[in-house]
Amino acid sequence: MRILTLASRNVRRSWQRSLVTMLAMAFACFIMIFFASLMEGMMQGSERSVVVMNMGDIQIHAQGYRDDPDLYTRIESPEKLVEEIEQQGFSAAHRLYAYGLLAANMASSGVQLRGIDLEQEMQVTELYKHVSYGEWLDEDDAQGVVLGKKIAATLGVELGDELVFVGQSADGYMANDLYRVRGILKSVSDGIDRMGMFMPMQTLRELMVIPQGAHEIVLVRSDRTTDLELETAKVAELAQGLEVKNWKQLMPVVARMIETADVQIMIMLVIFYIAVATVVLNAMLMNVFERIHEFGIMKALGVSPWQLVGLVFAETLIMTLIAATAGLVSGWWISDYYQMHGIDMSGLAGSITYGGIAFDPVWYCAITNKALFYPVGFLLLVAAIAVIYPAAKAAMLSPVKAIYFR
Repeated sequence: MRILTLASRNVRRSWQRSLVTMLAMAFACFIMIFFASLMEGMMQGSERSVVVMNMGDIQIHAQGYRDDPDLYTRIESPEKLVEEIEQQGFSAAHRLYAYGLLAANMASSGVQLRGIDLEQEMQVTELYKHVSYGEWLDEDDAQGVVLGKKIAATLGVELGDELVFVGQSADGYMANDLYRVRGILKSVSDGIDRMGMFMPMQTLRELMVIPQGAHEIVLVRSDRTTDLELETAKVAELAQGLEVKNWKQLMPVVARMIETADVQIMIMLVIFYIAVATVVLNAMLMNVFERIHEFGIMKALGVSPWQLVGLVFAETLIMTLIAATAGLVSGWWISDYYQMHGIDMSGLAGSITYGGIAFDPVWYCAITNKALFYPVGFLLLVAAIAVIYPAAKAAMLSPVKAIYFR
């Protein structure tokens, strides 16, 4: 018996039921491919928000600095260490921090000053692309600074407004100076938004009387597919006596969210495909009951139970393959569209934060093999499981009872 030929004829014969079943499977596959692509895009966007916007892949600090960010706890000779790290294939930049009080327009707020090497910083982060109003820092404009979004709102300042900083310098004397708002950032992270003020490193060195040293060195990998833990260990060998941590260790909540995204995809697959399995089971059971008389004649003519099982499975396989192909093509198309254009959620949520990190309100899809073929493979598996009972029902029919079944 030519099972595939007979199965394809039976699918065409009951085309209304076959079409409804295939549409249900194709729609579920389409939705799951889109959802999986969107989750992949969110994972990549989340990591990018953490790594590219501020933290880098790996950070180096003097022992104890993260627990107590003291002005005097610095990395000595950071330039030499940065050079050694870059020889290992990383991009690196060192930073300087200070704290004090910032005032403008009869308002004041605590502030974290960050002095950066503009050329190095552009190689490890993309903060310079994240300016909402105005411009990024310029070495030729020593008094021009960039503020976080919330601190600018707290102080009520706009571009060009003057700021007064007061703090204590490294030599124990008062540090104070006037600055001008050169730019205001988009939302980056809770800390930067509320307290962040960026300036050229040399400006901060002169203000706080710190002739040398740095508080932080930030690194990014040239190849993002390499193992982060191994790369962290490699950097730790170069930075003996210093604290070396990667972004997952520094931001465990966000790292855990990204790592559990696969579990979320699998849960949604199970929920959607349970409904699909119900549709397939119902359709194939109805198919079997409508053809009991036909199956009885086939068994009387010598068709074995296993051949009947194969026939029912072949019919289901044909419908599932057609549905999976339609779902794959349509899911690929919609995911590719939103990979280019994104879904703008800013109207609903404004800025989206999680674990102290601000995420891009425009959600983009990311097409990966996992996002495309997990839903298809899962659909084939669920359909195969759902058809076991109808196939067994057909195989166990008694030929005599089936022939005279009414």
